Amino acid sequence: MKRPKDKASSSPGVTDNAWARLRGFTAARIGLGRAGNSLPTQHMLAFQLAHAQAQPFFLYLPFTAVHTPLDFAALIDALEQRPWNTFGEPLRLHSRAVDRTAYLQRPDLGRRLDEASAECLKEYTTKTRDAYDLAIVIADGLSAVAMAQHTVGFLDALIPRLTDANEPWRLAPIALVEQGRVAVGDHVGELLAARCALVLVGERPGLSSPDSMGLYLTWQPRLRRKDAERNCISNIRPAGLPLEEAGRRAAYLLNEARRRALSGVLLKDRSDEGALVAPAEQTSF
Repeated sequence: MKRPKDKASSSPGVTDNAWARLRGFTAARIGLGRAGNSLPTQHMLAFQLAHAQAQPFFLYLPFTAVHTPLDFAALIDALEQRPWNTFGEPLRLHSRAVDRTAYLQRPDLGRRLDEASAECLKEYTTKTRDAYDLAIVIADGLSAVAMAQHTVGFLDALIPRLTDANEPWRLAPIALVEQGRVAVGDHVGELLAARCALVLVGERPGLSSPDSMGLYLTWQPRLRRKDAERNCISNIRPAGLPLEEAGRRAAYLLNEARRRALSGVLLKDRSDEGALVAPAEQTSF
């Protein structure tokens, strides 16, 4: 929604804020000034109007973004048609959360594959005996909207950067996990014996961001990995981090993770000038 233009800074009774000029660079409500101990009436009314206009959508959002299931069949069909998909038919899997209610109430169940899916991957690796550099895992997470809209476009930006590199990545068939959370990538990566796992997951929707996708990179994935051992890129969407830029950053981090054989807090994203690794021994200064 386009907000009303600000009135002149010389409005009677309003104390200006030095940050007011920054409003030209962001949609965030910053530098609004004050009238006494409160916000100026103009900005308070503009906020109430925006909230009132967004509320019907917000009330509908929890159902659409959180409870509506991702159309895995349609997503698999789209993935199979991509020209870069030369590494096998996508694998459809399921977490231990049997339904959406269990997924929301028991986060731990979404972090592991159910027995049938685990056995499926074990049989697959026994049959193929392939060695993989990377296992890409797609989990529905908390926003089916994000995954339906951005998954294929993001992979279009990422995978050619990996397969056309000087040292091409050996990719496992893409795994799609229903009712999956971030850590389910550790289970998938371990069973596929992949050197690295990259999890794409729908992020918790907010008032203005129902379609945000996040990704998590873990070197040497295995069960009980900690969050500090992952790298995250979040807010991937047209209104946030564009898909092409997210693909570039992800490829950079993946290449650095492989070169350094690590991920997480020791691997810093400096995608414009190189990813830097923090020294093993760190101090407070």
